[in-house]
Amino acid sequence: MRDRRTTIFSVLLAATLATTFAPAPALADPAGVTAQAEPNQVKNLTVVQGDGYATLAWTPVEGATDYQIERTPVAADGSATGPAVITGVWRPNRQINNESPTFADAGFNPGTQFQWRVRARFGTTAQPYSEPVSGTTSAPWGDPNVPGENLRTQWETTLAAQYTSDVNEYAYTAALDAASDRVRVTEIGKTVLGRPINMFVLGYPTPPATAEAVAKTSPLLINCNVHGNEPGDREACLIMARKLAFSNDARTIDLLSHTTVLIVPTINGDGRAANTRGNSTGQDLNRDYSLIRQPETAAFVQMLRDYHPVASYDGHEFGNSSAGDLPMLPPRHQNVAQSIFDESQHMIEGHMYTEGAKDGWWPCPYGCNGGGSVGLSEETILRNTAGLKNVVNSLLELRSSGGTTRPDEGNTANNRRRKTYSALWTFNQFLDYHRANLKEITTARADAITFQVSNTGRIVFRGSRPIEAHPAPHPGEAPPPIDAPKDNLILDTAPCAYKLTEEQYHGARTDGPAGRVTTVAERIAAHGWQVVKTSDGYVVPLAQPERGLIPLLLDGLGVEKLVDAERVYPTLTGKHNGKLVVSGFACLKDATVTGPVRVQPGATLVATGTSFTGPVEATGAAGVFLTDSKVVGPVRVTGTTGPVVVVDATVDGPVVVSDNRANAPLVAANTVTGPLECSGNAAAPVNLEVANSVQGPKRDQCASL
Repeated sequence: MRDRRTTIFSVLLAATLATTFAPAPALADPAGVTAQAEPNQVKNLTVVQGDGYATLAWTPVEGATDYQIERTPVAADGSATGPAVITGVWRPNRQINNESPTFADAGFNPGTQFQWRVRARFGTTAQPYSEPVSGTTSAPWGDPNVPGENLRTQWETTLAAQYTSDVNEYAYTAALDAASDRVRVTEIGKTVLGRPINMFVLGYPTPPATAEAVAKTSPLLINCNVHGNEPGDREACLIMARKLAFSNDARTIDLLSHTTVLIVPTINGDGRAANTRGNSTGQDLNRDYSLIRQPETAAFVQMLRDYHPVASYDGHEFGNSSAGDLPMLPPRHQNVAQSIFDESQHMIEGHMYTEGAKDGWWPCPYGCNGGGSVGLSEETILRNTAGLKNVVNSLLELRSSGGTTRPDEGNTANNRRRKTYSALWTFNQFLDYHRANLKEITTARADAITFQVSNTGRIVFRGSRPIEAHPAPHPGEAPPPIDAPKDNLILDTAPCAYKLTEEQYHGARTDGPAGRVTTVAERIAAHGWQVVKTSDGYVVPLAQPERGLIPLLLDGLGVEKLVDAERVYPTLTGKHNGKLVVSGFACLKDATVTGPVRVQPGATLVATGTSFTGPVEATGAAGVFLTDSKVVGPVRVTGTTGPVVVVDATVDGPVVVSDNRANAPLVAANTVTGPLECSGNAAAPVNLEVANSVQGPKRDQCASL
């Protein structure tokens, strides 16, 4: 399927077919059996083939300190065609179940035949090798005789001698789009130098037609390459997109039938072309997802706003030869809702560590084995920005060099293949986790949204949750360092909102690339925050789903802020008896109002944690925010010229949201004992896929909420 994007080539890449081989059996047979094992000899070695790796498993030898994995290329008759090489070293810190050692041997060219042996060591003293096991590794996915399946990237056709160029990526991407109804390629933006930033949108039998429709499928997202000189994950993403586009196996069909997969191969096309960490201006884009000074990050954040992925992975490479194969890390910033942090950790520790132990990969906390000051709390980093946007997510770092546990990676192609196929394993596990745990993921997201709109708890401007070296005998000797918040970067009492002047809001910003002037207004819109226009400025209430991120950009204490906006504190707390008429800007926090509430034309009501006994009516208001509150009586919001946010409210009576003239009203997670009626709004109300509980009928524009 086709959508707006730049097409470099319109022909299929038939000339880029890689040499392929017949697939191997799932379990290889031993090449020979001895009458009696030698002392301390490894027994029961098995080899199972995966995508670009082979999982070795054996019975542990009592007292062994580590194990060496030997691989020998062999012919069909079992004779050696090259020298035996030690390709791996298994150590106890690799996995959480040391009683069942496994090792993912990788780095070979897929589709070739090998013989493997394993031996224990006591210190540096080697013990006898196991009996050998032979097998043929799995060929790259896709039948070379079937159009579409036969597509290959430049990285594949050169056997990892070259990374896929931007021109080849665009041709490959266009070819997948043209050949598969499951694929739509959409251009989400352009780089500073004008390269398209494409995104695969994959679904079965076809992907949903619009971003709004995709959001309703609780999509998952993989960001493959933000640092241009870390391309291993990108190659994995391109390979995975091919299989998702054409495979008819039950798993693939099931996955794509139940969600939409979003894959951004290269957000930093300029840096990839130049093989530089930053973009063409030198900006590290992974330090810009909150500030969005660059067009690349602005495009990505707008995509998050429009497509609403519920879970994501962000691919990188880690320059530490002694770390694990796959260092990972959740969003650590303390403003991230606890439910998002917990579910992200469960995805890593509860799933990736467990499945890694089965398949022989070594996931660990980012920073394991002397990682230094990595994995901290900067909100500018995607894993933290995404967490603050209520996305269950993880960073992935591919260990950039083999080190002592993968000693055969002095060969560049071997190193590149190990990295890419370990990323492919991770992303496939991510798909499986999302499929099996979607209810838990969406529940965590819903809990996060309702927590954030309540505007409760302190605000931390820089500081993260601790990550333990989990569990004993943990996969890594050292977790990332503790990044505890400092007292001067904590605001114990949160304001109700932030107020910006005209100059702060619409003034030209020159902190981006030369010639590209933006404003705070444009960046706030890219994030999707609601703003109320008042007579003397612009107000951004904190009673919004991204409450944890808003102060980091608008408060004077923000370490990397956009502006030093004015804090606006509640105007009413405690009890109020009798009628309440709002004629200007009113912020109610933890208040009790006994009597009717009327919001006059041009006025703004922000109410969180408040109890109302009596009707709440707003006609022609500038903005209405009703969150984490209870109303005994009807709620009627009509003709509002600015934002309408009604989230996590309990209303004993009818709710009417009609004829509002600005952005789509947000009506989510409410409990309504009467009817919910929405009509005549300029944009149909949305619920961010967090449903309302309504005892009465849901009518017109709110029928699906």
